Amino acid sequence: MPEKETGASWTELVDDFMSRLVIDQGASPNTLDAYSRDLLNFVDFAEGQRLANPGDINSNHILGWMKSLRDSGLSARTTARKLSALRSFFRFLAEEHSLDSTPLAVINNPRIGAYLPRVLSVSEVNTLIEQPDTSRPIGLRDRALLEVTYACGLRASEAVGLKLNQVDIKVGYVRIVGKGNKERIVPMGEIAMDWLMRYLKSGRPRLLGKRASYFVFVARAGRPVTRQRFWQLIKQYSRSAGIDRDISPHVLRHSFATHLLERGADLRAVQMLLGHADISTTQIYTHLDIEHLRTIHRKYHPRG
Repeated sequence: MPEKETGASWTELVDDFMSRLVIDQGASPNTLDAYSRDLLNFVDFAEGQRLANPGDINSNHILGWMKSLRDSGLSARTTARKLSALRSFFRFLAEEHSLDSTPLAVINNPRIGAYLPRVLSVSEVNTLIEQPDTSRPIGLRDRALLEVTYACGLRASEAVGLKLNQVDIKVGYVRIVGKGNKERIVPMGEIAMDWLMRYLKSGRPRLLGKRASYFVFVARAGRPVTRQRFWQLIKQYSRSAGIDRDISPHVLRHSFATHLLERGADLRAVQMLLGHADISTTQIYTHLDIEHLRTIHRKYHPRG
């Protein structure tokens, strides 16, 4: 179908690719949003170079785009992610739009150094979680949201997207549908369960009024708390907790995994709790665990 490839605009081709991600891979809205941003970034570059057709793109254009990303201050990790999205897009064009060859075949990924996620200490987590004013419905909601996110190691989207039918208060677990629509069961623990019950009994009905919602964590208008609002809350409460680092909801997830490993949890169990498809993704936390052990050794060993 070469005439389809040459006749379609960049935007039409990207939209076609997005549809394929939904149909073949069941991609989530967050995944689609990330792919769309990365690909449209390249499209803007291509159009700026007056490259109207994917068939006009060669490896030098790709290298020029990557240089523009570096010059704009993007990290090697972010550049690699954008390049990965572009590889998938050009493979799709070759398979579905009869593009003769992909210009990325000779392009190597940028070298990425070891990445250690930011984590909070147990005392910092405790202080952060205790910041909401639980005498108010919103404070009860925020306390429960922070408790459940940390207790279950949830992604921000999983926490704010949690629905009532995913929570079993009697047994004390949440059923999470994560990336790739993969389901996992995660226990909450007594403290998180207690705060969630307080919120569901007292805070949530006052926030909803006469409205109804399937979502656990709601705003005054009855809509679910957004990811953006969750980020704002984390920043607000971290400031009041005296935490001078820039943190996000994902730091609670990193801290969850790190604290479990520091206390002897099995790596496979942590992998299941986090919902990682590949244990190599979970293994990054072993580096943090080793750093913790090294700190303990230096502090307590007579020749440390």
